[in-house]
Amino acid sequence: MTILFSTSCLAAGARRIAVAARLVSVAALLSAAAWVSNPAVAGEVAPQQHRLRIVGGLAGVTQHVRFELPFWTQELEQLSGGRLTATVHPFDRSGLRGQDMLQLIRLGVVPFGTALLSLVSGDEPELNAVDLPGLNPDLAMLKRTVDAYRPHLARVLHERYDVELLGIYTYPAQVIYCRSPFAGLADLAGRRVRTSSVSQSEMFERLGATPVIVPFAEMVGSISRGVVDCAVTGTLSGNEIGLTDVTTHMHAMAISWGLSFFGANSAAWDAIPPDLREVMRQGIAGLEERIWAAANQDTDNGIACNAGRMACPSGRAAKLKIVPITPEDDAVRQRIVKETVLPRWIERCGPDCADVWDRTLAPVHGIFLGNRPVTLSEGVARPAVQNVGP
Repeated sequence: MTILFSTSCLAAGARRIAVAARLVSVAALLSAAAWVSNPAVAGEVAPQQHRLRIVGGLAGVTQHVRFELPFWTQELEQLSGGRLTATVHPFDRSGLRGQDMLQLIRLGVVPFGTALLSLVSGDEPELNAVDLPGLNPDLAMLKRTVDAYRPHLARVLHERYDVELLGIYTYPAQVIYCRSPFAGLADLAGRRVRTSSVSQSEMFERLGATPVIVPFAEMVGSISRGVVDCAVTGTLSGNEIGLTDVTTHMHAMAISWGLSFFGANSAAWDAIPPDLREVMRQGIAGLEERIWAAANQDTDNGIACNAGRMACPSGRAAKLKIVPITPEDDAVRQRIVKETVLPRWIERCGPDCADVWDRTLAPVHGIFLGNRPVTLSEGVARPAVQNVGP
């Protein structure tokens, strides 16, 4: 069937107004909390010092433990000669919903914060164009996609939300694990698959599978009890939580990655002296580079650990059968992106997003939309699900 674009800027505005209304009570409760106070409160510190309160990414994973935590609590102070100090708290240990992070930064309740694009894209689908399922089968393509889209992402955050984009982070590749043998994507038809976002659900529906939204913490139990047959999650994180104990096969293809942005409320950012803003920009650029390098290494290490080919520094060697990426599977991936994932994203995002795609990402991926309506494949139901994270 042909989808006629009914989504408009008014619809997007209505989404933002509804979310903002829901957050009024959250803002009132959190504004008095010390960890979300003004980043530099007069009288609290010496005149030449600025104390920042940072909301970071997911707790307990490599990105936070090895990189965010030491950067904000140690490295930043060294880079600034003691003029900048910070505390950092992972958002999922701070009583905050990941879906609300963009609005909390916009309101200034969280002056400096990290937001998972797959979660906040419920308010603004345009934000997650860079990590649509199947779009980036490897880290090199993901990097090209992010580089091409970064200026537009920065403009959207600044103009619509008064948020200054300071960094874009990635988690390791998210792949599919199953508890019984499969030889390729076509074999997933008829299986129940744990997904974490609307777009992932649409991809697996196109493959003939039944998507089931399951929180990260419940994934292992859901497979062991037979609630789902397969699950999408990170190559290394799946090993660390014991997913390899209840599955037998893992596909090597990246379904998605789990991108997040680090941003600042514009007023909080402007309150920092220009020379220290430059220190922060350079420091966060270095932090971003290290996080991406680690994501690449963790992706490879996760596959090797899961196959039992190496000792695992943060997990344990398993004996999964690694399903290789065949030319047939890659062709299926490309077809689903073009015929299902991208059209569904355009439907949610609105016709202006088709123009954005053609200007920014079409040259990278070779899919040009022009001014044509986007046609969805017949017989694919729309899942009524919410994004729940990696």
